[in-house]
Amino acid sequence: MASVGKRKASPRGVAEGGGSSRGGGKIALVSLGCPKNLVDLQVVASALRGAGFDVGVPEGEADAILVNTCAFIESARQEALDAIEEACARKADPRCPCRAVIVSGCLPQRYRGAVFEACPEVDAVLGVDDLDAAPDVVRRALDAPGSALDAVSPGRSRKLFTAREPWFVLTPGPYAYLKIGEGCRHACAFCAIPGIRGRLRSRPADALVAEAEALLGNGIKELDVIAQDVTSYGMDFRDGTTLASLLRRLDALPGRFRIRLLYGHPARCTDELLDTVAASRHVVPYFDIPVQHASPAVLRAMDRRDTVAFVPDMARRIRERVPGAVLRTTCLVGFPGETRKDFEALLAYVAETRFDHLGAFVFSPEEGTKAASMPGQVPERTARRRRDRLMQLQAGIVAETLDHLVGSEETVLLETPPARRGGAWTGRCARQAPDDIDGVTRVRDLPATAKVGDFVRCRVVGHTDYDLLAKPLPAIQP
Repeated sequence: MASVGKRKASPRGVAEGGGSSRGGGKIALVSLGCPKNLVDLQVVASALRGAGFDVGVPEGEADAILVNTCAFIESARQEALDAIEEACARKADPRCPCRAVIVSGCLPQRYRGAVFEACPEVDAVLGVDDLDAAPDVVRRALDAPGSALDAVSPGRSRKLFTAREPWFVLTPGPYAYLKIGEGCRHACAFCAIPGIRGRLRSRPADALVAEAEALLGNGIKELDVIAQDVTSYGMDFRDGTTLASLLRRLDALPGRFRIRLLYGHPARCTDELLDTVAASRHVVPYFDIPVQHASPAVLRAMDRRDTVAFVPDMARRIRERVPGAVLRTTCLVGFPGETRKDFEALLAYVAETRFDHLGAFVFSPEEGTKAASMPGQVPERTARRRRDRLMQLQAGIVAETLDHLVGSEETVLLETPPARRGGAWTGRCARQAPDDIDGVTRVRDLPATAKVGDFVRCRVVGHTDYDLLAKPLPAIQP
C-alpha cells in the first residue's frame, strides 16, 4: 500500500510556472495521501489549466496554494493540518504573493466546517464530488480572500471524474495512475472510506481505454491501475464487465509498456483474472492484495467474512496459476478483540506464505466506523509491539528473497538519472511498484545514451535492505 506523504506536484511536460499564459493566476499544488488522491488532483489541475491558470508553480511564487488532503486515519489528518498551516503561513508572509489557500479532498469532505475551525486562514474548501468546480472556487477565493467558501457537496460521494486532458499527469516518472473506479462495495468495520467516497462506481471501459491510449501516446511506460478495490471493477454494471475483460482490452494496445494492478481483494481474485494476467503481454504478475489478517475470528470481526475461505489458500492459487507472481499484502494489527493467539496465527501465516512485500499498520479507531466502539480495544503499546514483531519477521523474509534474486535477470524501467557523473540510475523492475513502495533498482554502468523511460535488461548483482543493485547485460549483437 502507498504510504501517506506530502509531495509538491508539478505536471509532466509543464515547467514550473508554465502551465498556462492566459492570466488566471499561479497555483501551487500539494498532494497528500494515496495515488487515488493524486489522480483527483490531476483532474483539478487539468480543469484549472483549461480555465487559464498556471499550475504547478513553487509555493513561494504562487497566488494560491491548493492542498489536496487525505483523512483516512489520524496520522493522515495531522499531516494534512500541518501542510495547511504551512500554506497559511506563506499567505501571511508579506514576501510571498500568495493570497488564498484552498483545501480539497477527503478532509473537508469528511469534516467540512471543521477545517475552517482548525485553520481559520483557509479561504475555501472543495469536496471530492466538486473537483469540476475548482476553477470557479479558486477564482472566487483569489477575488475575495477570507470569505470561507464552502464548496463541499453533502453526504457520500456519488460522482466520477475524467481529466479534461487525460494525458496530463503529476507523477514524477514515466508512469501514470489509471483510476478505474471510485468508492467501495465493501464495508469493513475499521474503514472510513465508504463514508467518504461512497459506493462503488466503475468508469466505462471505453473511457479507460481512451485515457490509456492518451497516456501511452504521451510517453508513459507503465500504467498503474488503481481503485479502492480494482478486483470489484464492473460489478456495478451488471453486464458481465470485469477487471479481466478490461485488462484484455488494455493489453491489446500497441507499444512496449507495463500494466500493474494495485489494491485487490482476496475474495475477488478469480481464476479468470489470474489466467488473464498469466496470458497477457503487458500486465506484470504483481498482486497487491491486502489480507488484513489471518485469524478467522479477527476477519469476521472486521466484517471481512467473505475473505475467511480465500486467505489461507490465496498465495498458493496465485503462484500456481501465474508463474513468477509477486505478492504484496497489508496487515492490520491491534484490531479490537485480537488476542495473542490471533496474532500468533498471523505470524505463522506470514512466515508460511512468504509475501514478497508486506506493510503492517496499527489499528486506528476511526470516528463513524463500527470498530471504533467495539469492546476489547487493544492497548496501543501492545499493538505497536505486535506490528514491530511482524515487520521484523517480514524483514528476514525480504532479505532471503533478495539474496535469491542476486544473479537473476530483470527488466528495469529507468526513472531517475544519476545525481552525479558515474552514479547509478534509479529504476524499477516488475516486482517493484512506484513511489518507493517496494524499494527501487539502482543500475550502474549504463551508456550515455540511456534515458528516462527506457527498458533495460539487467543482472542483479546485490542488494541493500530493500533495494536491488544491478548492471546492464551486454547488448545482443545482430
